[in-house]
Parts: sequence; structure tokens; C-alpha cells
Amino acid sequence: MRLRVLCALLVAGLLAVPAPASASPGFWKLTDLAAQRVQIADKVAAAKFGTPSPIDDPVREQQILDSVAAKAPGLGLDASAVVRFFRDQIEANKVVQRGLYAKWTEDPGTRPPERPDLGTEVRPVIDRLNTGLLAELAATGDARARRSCDVRLAVTVRLVDARRSLDRLHSVALGESVRSACTHP
Repeated sequence: MRLRVLCALLVAGLLAVPAPASASPGFWKLTDLAAQRVQIADKVAAAKFGTPSPIDDPVREQQILDSVAAKAPGLGLDASAVVRFFRDQIEANKVVQRGLYAKWTEDPGTRPPERPDLGTEVRPVIDRLNTGLLAELAATGDARARRSCDVRLAVTVRLVDARRSLDRLHSVALGESVRSACTHP
């Protein structure tokens, strides 16, 4: 209960401050990149919906996890922690895809008229976001190891959510996407 009250007070006080200053310096960019990655799931879903391509793509998912694990040590990051974080990114993306599939199946008129190309339009954006997320994980290592990380990250998630005007589906996915960002014991 105290944590909720503290978060509510922090959010109320921080909403009046300009975006980057309102959150932990590194948490803002990390969380905003995670939000962008959650939002790109719309294009992934649009590319796959109505095709034989399943939401779950173990081969592509493993390629991403192997890639970030290989880059982690060069950035001073623990590879297993990075893999956990990116697994959350992937699962959050699938939450959005499943939610959109359900919506589009129930109401076909809401499906996007265009089918983006995964290889040329979507994956390059995901790759760019992954690179940015890796850099932010490295930049926020000390802050993510602090006991205050959970509260500060929760506040930042709510602020990014509000600034991006995320709907419920994307808001839930954003929370899931940064679930393992904090590394304190």
C-alpha cells in the first residue's frame, strides 16, 4: 500500500516536469525505447495476420537472443541478464500481437489495410531498437542495481505510457517488457 501511495505521489509530482528530467535519466530513454518496441508489434502483427507465419517464431527469437548475448560482454553486461531482458521484450511483443489478432478476428474492419514487409520495413526497426536498448542497459547498469530501481522504473513506465498515450494492450505490454530490467538482489 505504501509503495502505491509513494508511486502515486511521485507520478503526480513528476508529471509537471519536462519528460527527460522527470524520470531517472537512463530509465526514460530505456523505457521509451521499450515502448517503441512494443508499438512496432502492431506492424509485426499486421505483417503476419492472415498468413501462415505464426506469432511465435522460435528461430528469429533465438537469433535475437544470441545476438544480444554476444554483444553483452563488450558492453560490460551480464549475458544471461540481457537475455532475460530481451526475452521479456519478445514476450511483450507477442502479447500485443495476440491482442491485435483477437481484435482483428472479432472485428475485421479494424485490421490495417496494408501488410508491411517484415524483412525490409519491420526487422530493421526492431534491430535499431534492440541496439538502443542494449546501449541503455549498459548506461543504466548502476541505477538498475539500486534498491530504488523498481519504484523509479515503475514511475518512468507510467510517464512514458502517458506521454505515448498507450492503450491498455500496449500499456500492459510495456510493463511486461521491462519486468526484468532491475538487477538488484
